[in-house]
Amino acid sequence: MSDRARLRTARRVVIKIGSRLVAGDPVGLTGSVAAEVVRLRQRGIEALVVSSGAIAFGVKDLGLAERPRDLPRLQAAAAVGQSRLVLEWIRAFAAERITVGQVLLTHDDVRSRTRYLNARHTLSALLALRVVPVINENDTVSVDEIKFGDNDRLAALVCSLVDADLLVILTDVEGLHDADPHQGGRLIHEVNDIDREAAPVAGGSTSGIGTGGMASKVEAARIAVRFGVPTVVASGRRERPVTPILDGEEVGTVFWPTVSRLQSRKHWIAYALKPVGRLTVDEGARRALIEGGRSLLPSGITAVAGRFEAGEAVAISDGADREFARGLAAYSSDEIDRIRGRRTADLEELLGYRSLDEVIHRDDLVLL
Repeated sequence: MSDRARLRTARRVVIKIGSRLVAGDPVGLTGSVAAEVVRLRQRGIEALVVSSGAIAFGVKDLGLAERPRDLPRLQAAAAVGQSRLVLEWIRAFAAERITVGQVLLTHDDVRSRTRYLNARHTLSALLALRVVPVINENDTVSVDEIKFGDNDRLAALVCSLVDADLLVILTDVEGLHDADPHQGGRLIHEVNDIDREAAPVAGGSTSGIGTGGMASKVEAARIAVRFGVPTVVASGRRERPVTPILDGEEVGTVFWPTVSRLQSRKHWIAYALKPVGRLTVDEGARRALIEGGRSLLPSGITAVAGRFEAGEAVAISDGADREFARGLAAYSSDEIDRIRGRRTADLEELLGYRSLDEVIHRDDLVLL
């Protein structure tokens, strides 16, 4: 199997579309992407869309001569343009009989473990319902301290939220070039070392429409590959901008990770996060986790130690107090103490609500 052919195995892809593409031809671009999502679904591939363009639409609808430079007016433009942006996507996907769900995020939604987990669960539920999430930064409330800075970075962080297999960043050029493409620069087809091969030629240019540039796309690729997610930067002006990439064709620039997605996430849970609590489980639960690769259910928990909130890391021990796993708790310590040893069917009665059946989902758990 060639290197590019590896992309054919992707089953969940995040597609990021830049402002210039959306604002330049909203009907054609959104319609093309929607049609491609249908083709991907027919192949068993899930897609999420990260779309820029709210501020660009707002600037146009407000009749402004140029993109505002002060934050309050940028936020005002975003408020006006966001509804127009999501309406374009609703219309495009409605033509394909697909429902979309708008998801607006700020950096705090990723930085906060509780909000990270909430966003993760929401996106998972949308995908399970066969809804296409259309994601954007919540520019109307973001301030300098919590802005992603551009949707390239947001798209890379979404890859972690949803355990994506591939990130595709669509832009108005063919990919990363070794010099200005308008002055004879050649397309770089593959990047294995971002610092050595990509960063020196990425530049830092931005347009008057969006906040991104090739430098931001390279930085997004850097984030994604650290999660073990290959990233392709390619032109969105093709009739079918995404499916050729998933067919293994030599389109755009592919950035290859040096670790697998599983290695990256599991290593982060096991070693980057410090457990703030401990769950003791019975022998049946221990075997289910170790031998069956199952999630941790409340029925197998015998004791809870420490105080923690949902989304924080906890250690998992057996009856002899031997730690054998770590994971991200879906409930707080108080809630787990109330539901430990009980069936999942009892959760709503015990807590007054029901979030997830699992106390720790297997995707958020690593064996030591």
